[in-house]
Amino acid sequence: MVLLRRVIGDALRARRQGQHRTLREVSSAANVSLGYLSEIERGQKEPSSELLAAICDALGARLSELLREVSDTVALAEQMPGVLVPVADEPVESTPVAAAAVRKATNRGVRQVTSDGAVAVQVRQDSPLKATLRTTRVRPAERDVVCAA
Repeated sequence: MVLLRRVIGDALRARRQGQHRTLREVSSAANVSLGYLSEIERGQKEPSSELLAAICDALGARLSELLREVSDTVALAEQMPGVLVPVADEPVESTPVAAAAVRKATNRGVRQVTSDGAVAVQVRQDSPLKATLRTTRVRPAERDVVCAA
């Protein structure tokens, strides 16, 4: 089963680490204790909407961007069989992805890997009622550069 608080925590942690910032820096900027922010990132606590807005502000992100990212992750998880409901320990077919990615994921105990071209999701079924989602945004090789004069 996908826990929303874990997906939110993963998205917050990915943004913070992407900026090369420490928990201490973000917790100070968001005016939240370091321990509580750590629990939110690990999916142990579910933040209120006010706290989530403060953390997003400290990360320089819009709340809507974070929620869209979380929504995309959950939407992909809903398309994968057995992610939102308990499953038996039998092999599950996944959508086609690169063979190397599947091999790499299987070595780490990941049961399913899927991608829609923009977001890749790996699912590890920790127990019948607990699944860990890892998302990766696929960045296009080419970027448009806009110059202002």
